[in-house]
Amino acid sequence: MIYIPILFILSFVLITKGADWFVESAVEISTKSGIPKVVIGATIVSFATTSPEFTVSAYAAYLGQTDMTVGNAVGSAICNIGLILGAVISLKAIEVTDASFLQRGAFMLVSGIILLITSLDGNISWIDGLIMLLYFAIFLYFNYRSQSSIFIQSVQCEDCGSIRKDVVYFLGGAISVVVGSRILIYSGTEIAYWLGIPEMIIALTLVAFGTSLPELITAISATMKNHQELTIGNIFGANTMDIVMILGFSSQLTDLPIGSQSLQYDFPVMLVIMAAIVAFGLTKHRFDRWEGFLILGFYLAYVFGLLFLYN
Repeated sequence: MIYIPILFILSFVLITKGADWFVESAVEISTKSGIPKVVIGATIVSFATTSPEFTVSAYAAYLGQTDMTVGNAVGSAICNIGLILGAVISLKAIEVTDASFLQRGAFMLVSGIILLITSLDGNISWIDGLIMLLYFAIFLYFNYRSQSSIFIQSVQCEDCGSIRKDVVYFLGGAISVVVGSRILIYSGTEIAYWLGIPEMIIALTLVAFGTSLPELITAISATMKNHQELTIGNIFGANTMDIVMILGFSSQLTDLPIGSQSLQYDFPVMLVIMAAIVAFGLTKHRFDRWEGFLILGFYLAYVFGLLFLYN
């Protein structure tokens, strides 16, 4: 058992470094193509930072570890807002300048509602997954149409030669994420059995945090550089993808049973924290630091409730 914690830490390193290459190269490729930060945050960066969650959940579904699949996807969505965005806002107030904030927030909220409705029978079937994937396609279409002028303009690539180097880092980051995710599933499951903690709780907390590290790194970096629109766009886009893209795809591999804990505790907490962050952003068009502390405190209370009520 000595090497299991080492593998667990190694998986975090692989996922984090791989996602860092993944994000940086995606941003470089997009920037050299003339795509604005708001689009990068809501689409390409969200795709990149969601890759660990997607890989972990999809592979767990393939292995039949459906608690890991659902717990990681939902736990990551909660962690993205409660821990990451809550911590970032508590350190520095964020102005809401994106005109599409409400629409992107609404997409995130509706994705959570779709998850709740499709789970009421205690199972996410492949048909439920198709509904999620259809909604994900609508989400992508919205992002395309909201920035349609970008794709109409003729953009000159000033440094196309260096894009090949970015592609190499992009692929290297993707491989690191896949390998790290596989190690994370194995070591996380073994630790859960070793400590006697239910696999669902491990997935909702430790694994969710590990796969959300790219969002954390991106959020801190973007906020410190005053690119707050990248932070908000990334979190909202990543959460929408965490739910409808990841669970929609995973349900095509196997049915996803939904337990009473998810329906009575995890899903309601996810919806409340999503609604709260959207409401805070709409008031005065900014996130104040006290709101960040409130969101962060709510997340910590949720984790305490997990350990106290369901361990």
